[in-house]
This record gives sequence, structure tokens and C-alpha cells, in this order.
Amino acid sequence: MFKHLLVPTDGSARSEEAIHMAVSLAKEFEARITGIHAIPEFHLLTYDSQMLADTRSEYAQHAKNHAERYLAFLERAATDAAVTCDTTWVASDHPYEAIIRTAQERHCDLIVMASHGRHGVKGLLIGSETQKVLIHSRIPVLVCRGQ
Repeated sequence: MFKHLLVPTDGSARSEEAIHMAVSLAKEFEARITGIHAIPEFHLLTYDSQMLADTRSEYAQHAKNHAERYLAFLERAATDAAVTCDTTWVASDHPYEAIIRTAQERHCDLIVMASHGRHGVKGLLIGSETQKVLIHSRIPVLVCRGQ
């Protein structure tokens, strides 16, 4: 049925639950997985351009370390289940756009992601990347709601 799953992760416990679900599905469908972590773009206003360069490189290294740690969890789960997996991370102020774009570019046929269950005013103000993916994606999305 599905042959290539995209699995976004933010390193949260709910994302880890979605990873386990995605790996199980991939094993069942004999599919492969691409993991993605989206980090916010670097923004800083300063009058000192040297400070900007130093801070930008520190931010990039810090973001890369987080992405590698989050994606390593997915790689281990996939390896343990003998599922083919590759990973990527992207910088974007709109993670939902990066998720959808990556799914299209990599020819994924299912996006498996967590929902953090925000609702009410908090959900309205913060917004939900999962909700945005659901609204804008032409690729099917499986949302793991957690226990």
C-alpha cells in the first residue's frame, strides 16, 4: 500500500510514539522511512556584525546537534526493525511547509506525525503544525494522538 513514509520529529515523547507507529507500518508495508526535523530560521537584530556571525554559527551547531539527536532515535528504531531509513533536517520558520515540501521532493506517499493535542486558546494562539500539514498536504497524513 504505502511505500515511503515521511516522519517528522521534534524530539518529544509524542513524536517518539509516532516514530514507533511509523516503523511498525513501514515494516508491515515493506516501506522505507524518511525522518525530518525542522528547526526555526536564525533571526537576530544587532548593530555588531561580528556578534551576528558568531551567534549564527553557534545557533547552527546547536540546531544541528538537536536534529541529529532527535533523528538518531528514528534511525535506531528503524534499524532495530530492519526498515530502510534516511533522515534530513531543514531550517524553516514554517515547519509544516518544510514537511510538505520534503514529502513531495522525496516522493513520500504517507506522512506519519504526532499531534500534541493543543486545543482551546493555547491551540489557537500557538497553532498546530500537524493541523497545518493536514490542511495543506495533498499526501495522506496519519496523525498519532498519543495515550
